Amino acid sequence: MARYAMKFGGTSVGSPEAIAQVVEIIRRFIAEGHELAVIVSAMSGVTDMLLDCAAAAANGDRESFLAISDVLRAKHTGVIDALIAGEDDRSVIGGEVDELVGSCLELCEAITILGEVTPRISDALASFGERLSSRVIAAVLRAQATSVTQLDSDAYIITDNQYGDADPIWPETEARIVGGLGAALGAGVTPIITGFFGATPDGAITTLGRGGSDFAAAIFAAYLDCDELIIWTDVDGVMTTDPRLDERARVLPYVSYQEIGELAFYGAKVLHPKTVQPIINRGIPLRVRNTFNPDHSGTSVGARTQPSATVIKAITGIRDVSMLTVSGRGMLGVPGIAGRTFLASAGAGANILMISQSSSEQSFCFTVIDPMARAVKQAVEAELQREIQHRHVDSVDLLSDIVIITVVGSGMRGTPGVAGRVFSLLGEHRINVLAIAQGSSECSISFIVAESDLERAVRELHNLALETVENDRITAVGSPY
Repeated sequence: MARYAMKFGGTSVGSPEAIAQVVEIIRRFIAEGHELAVIVSAMSGVTDMLLDCAAAAANGDRESFLAISDVLRAKHTGVIDALIAGEDDRSVIGGEVDELVGSCLELCEAITILGEVTPRISDALASFGERLSSRVIAAVLRAQATSVTQLDSDAYIITDNQYGDADPIWPETEARIVGGLGAALGAGVTPIITGFFGATPDGAITTLGRGGSDFAAAIFAAYLDCDELIIWTDVDGVMTTDPRLDERARVLPYVSYQEIGELAFYGAKVLHPKTVQPIINRGIPLRVRNTFNPDHSGTSVGARTQPSATVIKAITGIRDVSMLTVSGRGMLGVPGIAGRTFLASAGAGANILMISQSSSEQSFCFTVIDPMARAVKQAVEAELQREIQHRHVDSVDLLSDIVIITVVGSGMRGTPGVAGRVFSLLGEHRINVLAIAQGSSECSISFIVAESDLERAVRELHNLALETVENDRITAVGSPY
């Protein structure tokens, strides 16, 4: 018997048919004698609907948020009608759905009165997607005589007050999970828990960022001392690249924590970037599996680095980014310009994805997402106004229509010639590299190319990753699963 934490994403719970598949998976694991903690996302599209409600309410558009609330109610009652046979059972969960949708409307009315959506109210409203889905899924399981209890994560994940992207307060969170959930699992009751949100010590709802249900699941897995965390999604595992860019994309049988962290940060949609944080120190393995193909073993993720003959395991890309270049011959030997630039970028609300600097110190460049680019440019120019006036800085240039491509593989560390092979391959196909960055971990190399070169670059580099997958399958190097 093993103890698992399982997280089901939005597409996994996005329809009556999908939820029926989720229920079958849960019941199968329970029947095999395993203990489960199940963490669920909102039904696909619901969080966006809730935020649309908030925007409509802020604009005084009552008709729109009422219409959206009707769609939310219908989406969840559709699951109830399709999967719960008993009239009494349908009535009970239908009443819970009505009550939650009514609470959403009360928040929207409050927003209308205020005339704005504060971050605190936005988080409170966004949490209702998981509240609704978890109750409906628990009701379906109960209707099939499965012993479950529905729980809201704000009772267990205690966070700071950074609404929209909160961080857990770890000691309090650990105490609540260990003290509040361990006994339930031991008694054979399966908790169905909301993902995505927690609460401050005084009870204000906070969200963990979009995709934060992965993070929440990892937190529960860590403090429940689970044998494995399974992320159920709509693909067979972590893939060598985006199959929309190259139809030859293959599932990787094994990747390391470090590799999955790089892939998640640089655009892979399978996992939230913070997911591995709570489990890495405890050595809890993670597996990515497909809700709609549950017999596939998926991708296992662990601490050990698995070598491979061709070193590169995956290629990923981020679209919709812009590169800012700060340059000037007068920058040489002038301290603090880069630091002030990055502080100004942070003040504009931007996350810097990649940095590259010339050894002459006469220029450096960095990338941000497109929607933030012009605001960052203005903030940096304002910060460096004196240097621009005195010609220490010549310009702050903005380049759009670019992408960041990242090649990932922990075997790259200490392996000579990897970067040379990557860039020689790009040169052979006349793909111009605009900037390059490699972290000290040597687990990845990132570079910028024109957006028009994305598909061609990925396909050529993907050949290296496909060789890696085949070698891994042939040599079967030490995966513990």
